[in-house]
Amino acid sequence: MIEVLVVDDEESVRKALSQTLVIEGFDVITAANGREALDSIRADWQGVVITDINMPVMDGMELMREIRSIDADLPVIMLTGHGDVSIAVEAMRNGAYDFLEKPFSSEVLLETVQRAHEKRLLTLENRKLREEVEVQSRPGPRIIGNHADMKKLRDTLNHIKDTPADVLIHGDTGCGKELVARYLHSHSKRSDRAFVAINCGAIPENLIESELFGHEAGAFTGAGKKRVGKFQHANGGTLFLDEIESMPMVLQIKMLRVLEERKVEPLGGNQQIPLDIRVVAATKVDLKELSDKGEFRLDLYYRLNVVQVHIPALKDRREDVPVLFEHFVWAAANRYGSEVQALTAAQRQQLLAHDWPGNVRELRNLAECFVLLGGERAFDSLLKTGTATNVITLAEQVSRYEEMILREVLARHKGRLKNAQEELGLGRKTLYEKMKKYDLDKQAFKEGGEE
Repeated sequence: MIEVLVVDDEESVRKALSQTLVIEGFDVITAANGREALDSIRADWQGVVITDINMPVMDGMELMREIRSIDADLPVIMLTGHGDVSIAVEAMRNGAYDFLEKPFSSEVLLETVQRAHEKRLLTLENRKLREEVEVQSRPGPRIIGNHADMKKLRDTLNHIKDTPADVLIHGDTGCGKELVARYLHSHSKRSDRAFVAINCGAIPENLIESELFGHEAGAFTGAGKKRVGKFQHANGGTLFLDEIESMPMVLQIKMLRVLEERKVEPLGGNQQIPLDIRVVAATKVDLKELSDKGEFRLDLYYRLNVVQVHIPALKDRREDVPVLFEHFVWAAANRYGSEVQALTAAQRQQLLAHDWPGNVRELRNLAECFVLLGGERAFDSLLKTGTATNVITLAEQVSRYEEMILREVLARHKGRLKNAQEELGLGRKTLYEKMKKYDLDKQAFKEGGEE
């Protein structure tokens, strides 16, 4: 739903404009003066401002200057009387989107607001794309993929990267949970500090407490000297706890205290060390289900689950397989100083047909084998796994491509079927039938608002 902020010191004008806009489906906010209006303005707001020029406290011109200092691209429509036209023209030179001279018709008002909103959405989309290109061009880990879930994942990580919130990553084995954690760290303001990774399932139970919290000399048999734990080593940076579900229950209690107090006390010590740290935990299972079974502390689950991100399995985003494979091939070729072969049509079919039980890790290994041993031997080993077929029929290829396009268009238009129809050149009934065929729900693509 399109938001419109109406600013006018006359209550009757505010009500009249609001009624006209609400009847047409707009979401209207009102303010009696510029100062009050500024409370509703933020840099990423998707709405449009309609403001009178002559108002007490803060007039329309000053309000527009304040709005432009927050976001120079936010569209402001000025309302003018006959004698204010010259002022309105000056306002447009200074950045106003348009002006409406009183009295104006409802049709002119609605058309102007609609155009301003479309321009606003385009501006925000371009801004978002530029930010994404900038982030993806920086040195360090990259999250590659055009599937809607991967775009959502990148958006979430970029939104929270500089907050202190702990993060819980959920995904199958081999889908890239540590890569996501490293991406979050390397693109945050903590990037110049340590990234410390520990696999909770790979360390013996009698050693993991010392690994995490450290110990003083003589704290237990065999502790000949002081040891700095992973928490302290990651101070100022990021601690990545993989396979958090494997952490012993007795240690989960101590972990919860550290996370809540942001202090750690080494074994055998009496002094608590303050921590400035972000904790990123990863799991391949549903921790809530484990908690319900009494196999994981519920309070620790809620403490870790401040922000949860899910990494989809590779088989659920097959359209990303070719671009990921190409990325891994070029990386391997650069590392080994080898030439890059071109994929054959049959090999490309095999990439799309394979179920990828090992997820991204399996795909990366295939790319390495492709570079080192050649395409024939690499893809021969893929066929021997028994999860790929030699041939995908034309109908299957068309069906997968059609589903991929539908997902992309619906995601781009945030589930708005009318816009998707126009871009795809489909009738409404045909679009509904295809969405039903591929089990696509428009609500899954919406980010709020109605169609």
